Amino acid sequence: MFPDFRVRQRDYLLEISQALTQELDLDALLNKILKFAIEMLAGHAGLIALRTEESGWQIRVSEGISPDFLDHMKPFLQQIPDDQDPEKFEVPEVNRILGEITFSATLGLLSGVGLPLITQKKVVGLIYIFRSYPGLFTANDRTLLHSFANQAAIAVQNAQLYRSVIRNKQRLDALFDSAADGILLITSNQVIEHCNPAFSRLVGQPSEEVIGKSHDQIVRLENTMQDVTLEKAIAGGWPLTPHAQLYVEGDLVRPSLPPLPIGITYAPMLSPENKLTNIIATFRDITNFRKADEAKTTFISIVSHELKTPVALIKGYVCTLNRKDVKWDSAFVDESLKIIEEEADHLNGLIENLLDATRLQTGKFSIQKTDISIPDIARRLVERFSTQTDKHTFKIDFPDDFPSIMADDTRIEQVLSNLISNAIKYSQKGEITISGETRRDKVIVCVSDEGPGISQQDLPFIFDRFYRSPDAARKTKGTGLGLYLTQQIIEAHKGRIWIDTERNKGARFCFSLPRNE
Repeated sequence: MFPDFRVRQRDYLLEISQALTQELDLDALLNKILKFAIEMLAGHAGLIALRTEESGWQIRVSEGISPDFLDHMKPFLQQIPDDQDPEKFEVPEVNRILGEITFSATLGLLSGVGLPLITQKKVVGLIYIFRSYPGLFTANDRTLLHSFANQAAIAVQNAQLYRSVIRNKQRLDALFDSAADGILLITSNQVIEHCNPAFSRLVGQPSEEVIGKSHDQIVRLENTMQDVTLEKAIAGGWPLTPHAQLYVEGDLVRPSLPPLPIGITYAPMLSPENKLTNIIATFRDITNFRKADEAKTTFISIVSHELKTPVALIKGYVCTLNRKDVKWDSAFVDESLKIIEEEADHLNGLIENLLDATRLQTGKFSIQKTDISIPDIARRLVERFSTQTDKHTFKIDFPDDFPSIMADDTRIEQVLSNLISNAIKYSQKGEITISGETRRDKVIVCVSDEGPGISQQDLPFIFDRFYRSPDAARKTKGTGLGLYLTQQIIEAHKGRIWIDTERNKGARFCFSLPRNE
């Protein structure tokens, strides 16, 4: 090459050193490298192909090359096997392929010069420059070009690492912001550095009012399950190990909202010197866990009472009948045996309800469908319940053409029995009506009474497991499982159950079941 051109090349090298160290955007960097390379090598056009572990060789940028020519090159590069030494095999192979394609496409008018981009024995890519004369380089030229390629390779690797860091940060930010639990990033001095949207929703404050505040300003707890706070734990030497998580539970005090039951897990981040650098705090709304725990406690209390009553009655009458010092007349014996039988049935019903609730939880609840007649079931039940009350009258109102359906006879009888039993239990007197109507694709059955009805505040929870309204809990016995099981049985039949809220008097429960196809 000419001496003045070599001087210009050295000037380029200084410019390149400055430009490449300032540029971290990979695409912008590659375009700069390519333009410098084309001018340094007095080329007409050029391209840069990068090597990735996932996708092999790919052309990233080009200058002065038609899109059709690029499309022609891409399949050849993608076919290079990646199971051999990249420096000894892949770079020469890429050079060979590009050279053959260039020679063939230009009928020998253009030749190519390839500069491999290798840093720390790792192949980054290849700069390929198209020229109209063969590349004859002196030892000095080769040293200069090698230095340029090394700098370009380092710059490309730095830009790739920077892009990888940015991409990982974006992933972490997306994970952080999309988490359903509230998350805080806290410094070792207990100052909040970052909070995600879920925490803002939990605490009822925008993130800008949270970030920069101390932990104890934002996280204030009442009714804690243990006398432990983050501040006290750190003062006591927490954490001793990198995995020493801290769990705190209580009611989170919020500025404009009621306190919220919350469970907080604090996880430490330690430096290589085992010094606390940051804390990640995860906040979970435990309202439902609290409700479940309260429901469990209530359930145990109710069931204990409900089971004790029939057992006590059965034991009492058996002990009475078993007395040897008294001779009971037959009427008393018959009455006692009848009560024992009724209480045994009551006890059996309670146990079956508990077993059904357990089957539903474990997914073992099943139905056995046969051809059934709901009016016949209603008549059987009315005949049975008529002997249990003299304050109610019963009315069965089904059309003559009410169809039979495919359903579980025992389960549908259980549904109607629960609804009729509730109508008797919650209405002191009056008429109880079991009615039905037919639609094109389903049948509808309703059980209504003339009692006080259901209060508005109880309507959303009436089918919840173990739920009993405060008024019902005071006046009547029950476990709160009857309507829950009723709903589950109907839904297992692909039906639906609801409360008719348009009635002015009494309660009216209706359910639908699909007709036979």
